[in-house]
Amino acid sequence: MDLTTKIQQQFQALNPISFSLCLFFFFILLLKLFKRKKPNFPPSPPRLPIIGNLHQLGDLPHQSMAALSNKYGPLMLLKLGQKHTLVVSSAKMAREVMKTHDIKFSNRPQTTAAQELLYQCQDITFTQYGEYWRQARKVCALELFSVKRVDSFQYVRDEEVGGLMDKIRKACVGGEAVNLSQLFLQTSNNIVSRCVLGEKFEDENGDSRFGDTVRRAMVLLAAFCVADIFPSLWWIDVIRGFNKELKDCSKRLDTFFSEVVEEHEEKMRDGVLTDESKKDFVDIMLQLQQDDMVDYPFSLDSLKAILLDMFAGGSDTTATALEWTMTELMRNPAAMKKAQEEVRTIIGKKSKIEAEDIQKMEYMHCVINESLRLHPPGPLLVPRETAAYVEIDGYHIPSKTRVSVNAWKIQRDPEYWINPNEFIPERFMDKSSVNYKGQDYEFIPFGSGRRKCPGLSFGAASFEQTSANLLHWFDWKLPSGCELSVEEENGLTVHKKTPLLLNPMPCF
Repeated sequence: MDLTTKIQQQFQALNPISFSLCLFFFFILLLKLFKRKKPNFPPSPPRLPIIGNLHQLGDLPHQSMAALSNKYGPLMLLKLGQKHTLVVSSAKMAREVMKTHDIKFSNRPQTTAAQELLYQCQDITFTQYGEYWRQARKVCALELFSVKRVDSFQYVRDEEVGGLMDKIRKACVGGEAVNLSQLFLQTSNNIVSRCVLGEKFEDENGDSRFGDTVRRAMVLLAAFCVADIFPSLWWIDVIRGFNKELKDCSKRLDTFFSEVVEEHEEKMRDGVLTDESKKDFVDIMLQLQQDDMVDYPFSLDSLKAILLDMFAGGSDTTATALEWTMTELMRNPAAMKKAQEEVRTIIGKKSKIEAEDIQKMEYMHCVINESLRLHPPGPLLVPRETAAYVEIDGYHIPSKTRVSVNAWKIQRDPEYWINPNEFIPERFMDKSSVNYKGQDYEFIPFGSGRRKCPGLSFGAASFEQTSANLLHWFDWKLPSGCELSVEEENGLTVHKKTPLLLNPMPCF
């Protein structure tokens, strides 16, 4: 007798009641198993077919996401085209993402633009978490962003910030208004260019000769790309010319960086030695490779990708932060007066502001913190991507989910900040232990955890020195008939929609 016949005979031996009970318990078991396997995703707003929640983002996604999170909670799942994005909007949930489960959230979504412009994401910002990232970040942290190296670039900051003050003084003679937005960007670009490449490549008008290309690259990195949210519709980017524009920009950048590296290599071959204290980043990287002092074999493409990273992360961020700081001080005359009095008291009759003077300027640092709280240059931190399945606060987050931390929303949370939408630098006198270095999750303008901004100390040094000089040497007023707008415009950073135009008045 075969097995099938035996099973049939046993089922026939069951009476109808026993058979019904067996079926009932069998279905109960299946139902429990089904419920156990069904994931508990974070809440989501209603979505439209095909586009999902794309229509709800608007021109300023950080504000749109903040409004949605007020309704759907600090962990919210959006469907953007064919991709899921987890939006994190509270300090508690940010801590879970960037500390408790930091490793699982340490990957980056590798966008079409990043792959094309950054040599298949061989930079630090967009490369995946792993050995290459660890080695690249280690080299940059030690050789460009260490305290010793940042201090060694003090002469660059002195000269470039001094040049900015000279331009403003010239404007004072004719009573002209100055476009501080433009001047901040030029100065920031010059500092980064000299520290990274060894020179600033300026033309006779003070503009960087390759600035337009780098600027375009930064715009493209933040631009809308169909393939990034609808992978199956990648061909639309080809038809609309986006891919061609990426390739053209990438080719121009590659040519420029190749020439710069070749010039440095030629100097090394010719035995032209650069003063150790004045070596730029390219000098350092090439020397490390020549001396076989790099644990990981970096290619020429890796070096060029990291060079672009320095510009993308360093120039716009500092310029935008300065722009918002001066805007808020102009809107709050009492804070402006208090900051100026502190700076001028500390400097006295000295002709130059030293780095050690800046460390004594407690209120100015409060002003800077408060400006970064209200206006983080990148209000949505650089997106992360889950490397594996993870559970947070009872919610299931699948692998390959994009993660967007809304620093703008978190830093205006009334749970942590009294009158959160007002500019009150004094609040940081009471929160003296709170800073922007990534340990306080209610204040994370530069991120936290493994993937926080590696150039934080480098940018902060330029930010502080420029701010101190602006406050010490000049009084400021709005040009006649002008209004001070705080309207935002989205880009690689969120900057003022209209340039900051002010009339400087020399004080010394």
